[in-house]
Formats: sequence, C-alpha cells, structure tokens
Amino acid sequence: MAQTPFYRLPYGARRDLLAQQSHLTVQQLAKIAARQRSADADLIENYLTTYGLPEGVAVNLRVNGQTIAVPMVTEEPSVIAAASNGGRLLTSERGITTKVERREVMGQIVLSHVADRTGVKAWLTAHQDELLKVANEVHPSLIGHGGGARSLRIRCIPPYWMSLDLFIDVGEAMGANLVNTICEAVANYLKEHLTVNVLMSILSNYATHSLVTAEVAVPVDQLATKTIDGATVGQRICDASDFAEHDPYRAVTHNKGIMNGIDAVVLAMGNDWRAVESGAHAYASRHGSYQSLSRWWLEDTTLHGELTLPLALGYVGGATRVFPLVVINQQIAQITSARELMGVTAAVGLAQNLAALRALVTDGIQHGHMQLQLKSLALSVGATPGEVPAVVGRLRDNTQPTTAQAKAALLAVRQANLEK
Repeated sequence: MAQTPFYRLPYGARRDLLAQQSHLTVQQLAKIAARQRSADADLIENYLTTYGLPEGVAVNLRVNGQTIAVPMVTEEPSVIAAASNGGRLLTSERGITTKVERREVMGQIVLSHVADRTGVKAWLTAHQDELLKVANEVHPSLIGHGGGARSLRIRCIPPYWMSLDLFIDVGEAMGANLVNTICEAVANYLKEHLTVNVLMSILSNYATHSLVTAEVAVPVDQLATKTIDGATVGQRICDASDFAEHDPYRAVTHNKGIMNGIDAVVLAMGNDWRAVESGAHAYASRHGSYQSLSRWWLEDTTLHGELTLPLALGYVGGATRVFPLVVINQQIAQITSARELMGVTAAVGLAQNLAALRALVTDGIQHGHMQLQLKSLALSVGATPGEVPAVVGRLRDNTQPTTAQAKAALLAVRQANLEK
C-alpha cells in the first residue's frame, strides 16, 4: 500500500511523525500544543503550531497634522523605541507629511519567443481599448467601487520576450488575486486573437504605480545631544545620507533600518511584508546601482528629510480578514483607507531612519541598542518576567554582556531571592 502523503495525514499523525523523526521531548510537544490554534490550521499547508511575535505601539508620531499611535509587530527590541524616538524628534505642527499620487497594482502577461515583436506590439497598441474592456469585465464590481484597469504598457525585452503590463486600481484591497485573475482573462483573450506563446500571467510586486512619499522639516536644535550641538548633528546626518547614496554596502544597511519600521507596521496591518521588501529594494536600484531610499539635507537651520518607496498596501481583503487584531490595529492607528495606511507606514520608516542616523553619528548605534537587548538576553538564559529587571540591573554596566555573564547574573539573582 502506498504511503499516505504528509499533507494528507490528520494533524495528530503529522505531529507525532515529526516528534518521532526529530526526537522531540514531552516538554517540547507541550509547547507546540500550547500554541496551537485551530483557526490557523486552514491558513497554511502542514500546519503544526502558531509562531507568535510581539506587538507594541510606536508613539510620538505626528502624521499630516494628526498625532497617532502605530501598532508594530517585531521581535527586534530597538525597532519600536527607534520609531517613537524618531517621531519625538520630528514633532511639529504638521509633523511628517505624506502623499500618494496614485495607487495601482501592475499585472504582467509575458509573451515568450515572439518572432514578430513589431507586429505584435502594433496589434496590442491598436487594441488597447478592447483589452482594457476585457480586463474590466472580469470584476464589474470593481468599477462600481471606483477602481478598474486604468492603462496598459507594452515592453519588448531582449532577446525574445514581450510584457503586456496592466495597471489596475484595486480600490481598498491588496488585490493580488484580483490582478492575477484579470491578467489570466486578458491572456486567454490574446490566445484567441493572436498566435502568441503566453509564458505566464502574474502581478508584479514592483509597485511603481503605488509610490508614497513622506517628508519632514525639523529645526536642527531638536537634534542636539548632551555633548553635540544640533547644527553639527544635522550636518553629520546629511553626510551619512550622502554616503548611503554613493556606497551600496552602506545603502543596504541604511535601507534595512527603514524597513525595520515599515515591515513591523505591514505585519501589524495584515499585509504582505515580503512583497513590500522586494519592491522597496528594487526601487532602490532603479538608477542602475543600489542607493538609499531616503535623503536628508540642510537648508539654513532646518533639516529636511524625504522618503519615497512603493507600498501597494491594502486596507481590506487578504490576511486582513483572518487576523482579528488587524481591525483593532487599524482603529488604534486611526487608519480608514489604503492610502492612509501607505502614508502612515512610510512616515514610520522615515522616523525610524532619522533615529538610526542620529544614533550612528553621535553616541553610536550600540549605546541604546544594547540596553534594549539586555531584556532579551535575560529571557534567553531562562529568566522569568519577574526576574528580568534584576538580571538586567546586574548586566547594565557590561559593555558587551555575554550569555555566560547573563547566566551568572541570573544565578546571583536567584541566590539573593533565596536569602531574603
């Protein structure tokens, strides 16, 4: 008899098989069971358990004149602190301003081994209206909500490909499945009217028609530290920004810091952080070399910052429907539309960037970062939540505390508790 495929096994059989193969202990199985959620079993293949991440809120953020708290999901201790600190530095009457000129998702119909690209391009150009009509007939309700296929573009890609790019306003949704369905319908229409080889029909996560820009202007006096005046800090931030535009090694880390904040908001809002990441890094390479997504410059006594990146985020649909915390998080951040979500997310990225740059060019990134890591270090060696403050207190004077030192501190705390 053929062996039953793993994915067809009932949950208990899959778990027991993994336990046997991996030599899991009773205690480990108990941890898996404690985190099991039946509602999650239908979301993914071969479900085992639910892996949770902490959620907190960034505060001090003022976006388009409105003070908000923004939920963020991350395992990195310094991310929310940095976003909140950046928001505090950027406090003004308007704070961070954002703009979204348009919000369209692009789908591709890829034609392969096209012998007469000139002729095919001419046909596609002549039949643009028909193709857009076919696209809009797939989801008539989208038109009723003010969305729909807006335009198309034809690209010839050496040596023998063509890409028919459809730009679709997906309304408040993330729109991935919607765009894929529309592209497949248009591809079928092409097969009926042209002799072409359709290689694939799929959305693109390089959302250049869903760009959002966040801007800010802050007096340099707000940037001062205990030992460095604001003008000097501002100039150093600009120098660091310029360096990230010229050196890809620095630009990658510069942008990673921005994405620390953006990814955490995207996760909290039930959107696809992997799509956002890939699109952002592609956009950073749009000029032929990898560069920083943000830039900072001085005008008299004011530091200006700007961040532009593609963010095709959705307010409804997708994972927003299956994770109940998403609706709560939208309410906390006072978000009522996809465009607002795009703006708030970009604003967090800009605040995150300023906090990181200011730390880098003044006290160094480790000064605050390691202090926040101490709690994680204490937990990693087995400290209970009640023991964490005392363990952290014993580690605080160590420049680079090690696991061995953390274990010693925990033993000392427990010994002291026994002696009380």
